[in-house]
Amino acid sequence: MVDQAFADPSLAALYDSLNPWGPGDDFYLGLLREAGSVLDIGCGTGRLLRRARAEGHRGRLMGLDPAPAMLVQARRARPDVEWVLGDVRVRHWRQEFDLVVMTGHAFQELLTDDDIRTCLHAVHAALRGDGRLVFETRNPAARPWERWTPDRVHEITAPDGTPVRVWHETPGTGPERGRVRFTETYAGPHWPAPRSVHGVLRFLDATALEGFLAEAGLTVAARYGDWDRSPLTPTAPEIITVARRA
Repeated sequence: MVDQAFADPSLAALYDSLNPWGPGDDFYLGLLREAGSVLDIGCGTGRLLRRARAEGHRGRLMGLDPAPAMLVQARRARPDVEWVLGDVRVRHWRQEFDLVVMTGHAFQELLTDDDIRTCLHAVHAALRGDGRLVFETRNPAARPWERWTPDRVHEITAPDGTPVRVWHETPGTGPERGRVRFTETYAGPHWPAPRSVHGVLRFLDATALEGFLAEAGLTVAARYGDWDRSPLTPTAPEIITVARRA
């Protein structure tokens, strides 16, 4: 849920347990199967690219992430994928990819307008003429932050087999200029104390997203409200965007 947490190797090792494979992963994997070359921005542990390669994908697969501990997990599992440390400012691509994805709500960690513009202009440059950018953001109309409360505890298993409890908290005041602050806390029975990480996510509606895309020379080709490709509605949990070069 928050990249800053997973800069810590011990927490990075928990990521896949905290975020088990689900319908969103199936959605993206289907897109990867159809693409010859793929760039995954904010790839985390690289689970999506790892699965594609394990299934026999023979094209170019590149994962980009700013957290070294996450890429340690990725490289350990699949050294036959390109894993790059950093963000879109560390590399420049020129029409090299058929598909660019940002999964796991990574787009919401672009907190400023300039962050979004820099990312989308880099994506525009990276895409081939008929390439696609696909990403999802949580739908602000559904107000998901209201469900991030300490009583909703996730229980996962660490690599050593011990249980870990994880929960989230927000100030309760709602978004400030579209940004929601939250705390993610981890606790294990043998840990000396719980460990908390503070994060911020930005929420944009579909109209604002479309404006940023147009500014970067991208246009919306399709939009969904959930992983079954159902329409975007006020109660839909996601804003799933498929964009192409304009």
